[in-house]
Amino acid sequence: MTTPPLIPPFTAETAHLKVKAAQTLWNTQNPENVAKAYTSTSIWRNRTTFLKGTSDIVQFLTAKWQRELDYRLRKELFAFTDNKIAVQFWYEYRDAEEATRGNEVWRRAYGLEDWTFDARGKMEKRMMSCNDVEIKAEERWFVGDIRKGEDVDALVDKVKIGEEHW
Repeated sequence: MTTPPLIPPFTAETAHLKVKAAQTLWNTQNPENVAKAYTSTSIWRNRTTFLKGTSDIVQFLTAKWQRELDYRLRKELFAFTDNKIAVQFWYEYRDAEEATRGNEVWRRAYGLEDWTFDARGKMEKRMMSCNDVEIKAEERWFVGDIRKGEDVDALVDKVKIGEEHW
């Protein structure tokens, strides 16, 4: 089966595939590769941080994943139109600053993203709103050791997320 091109105008199928491709890419935690999915002039709002262009994106993601250890992300399609996709996401991470003090503090982020794409399927705008909550290690949803080769997408996608998680 051939994967359809993940470019606008989106269908329900291609929008879903685009979201899951982004999930896979972000779970690599490779800022340079992630940045390739965006236009060179892409604009972002990530919480209270405003970015523009590849260099800003790479720098931001590098710092992010230094602060957020054992990062695991789940993205789901929320809505779409011709060249826009809205995403609901959840991710969990261990706080690096707390880890330097010998504490194991886990956090879960809940949020929404608004994406706009150019004709080639590269993201030209990403607006993100998110909240973090501290969780106990035993409350984590995305449990597994990706350092031992576990497939992070299989790990996060097997969790059934419903109204009780909102």
